[in-house]
Amino acid sequence: TETTGRDPSTDRVVEVACVRWERGEVVMRKSWLVNPGRPIPKEAQDVHGISDDDVKDAPAFDKILPELLEALAGAIPLAYNADFDRKQLMAELGRLPASTSPPPAFQKNAEWIDPLVWARELQKLEKSRALGEVAARLGIELTQAHRATADAEAALNVFIRFQEDSRLPKAYGAFLQVQRRLARAFEQER
Repeated sequence: TETTGRDPSTDRVVEVACVRWERGEVVMRKSWLVNPGRPIPKEAQDVHGISDDDVKDAPAFDKILPELLEALAGAIPLAYNADFDRKQLMAELGRLPASTSPPPAFQKNAEWIDPLVWARELQKLEKSRALGEVAARLGIELTQAHRATADAEAALNVFIRFQEDSRLPKAYGAFLQVQRRLARAFEQER
């Protein structure tokens, strides 16, 4: 996601992207510009380069939601700094009429894969764990940092490369258990 700022209670999504990976290959890339219904602050524009003009004719979040849900159907979400994306998307869902139930990927018990959690562990001796820096160290190209599709694909490729590391559990349940433990340890240390 790209947003008008960092606070999900007041800021809005301006871009969402999904890069779907199945059986070892990318099978779909889809992105949506979203009209946030409010001006995009200069600070946010400086990060992602999305302006008010870029989104003036874009649909609101509720209009792209059916396509987004279709893209996520049956998938396990993965996002770099997943907590940020999840909170932003959950806030957008929370603004919709109460009759809209969250899709499986956004329910409270759904686990998202977060390569940032693993970067903090696998590259803990490095100064920066920003997506661009981690990707560069792994030889992954990120040509349009802070644009939703480029970031989503880079996050996926970082995850794929991390899977080559023997310290990552191969079983899904064990992987999530270790990811939760690492995330809690980081939060306590912070």
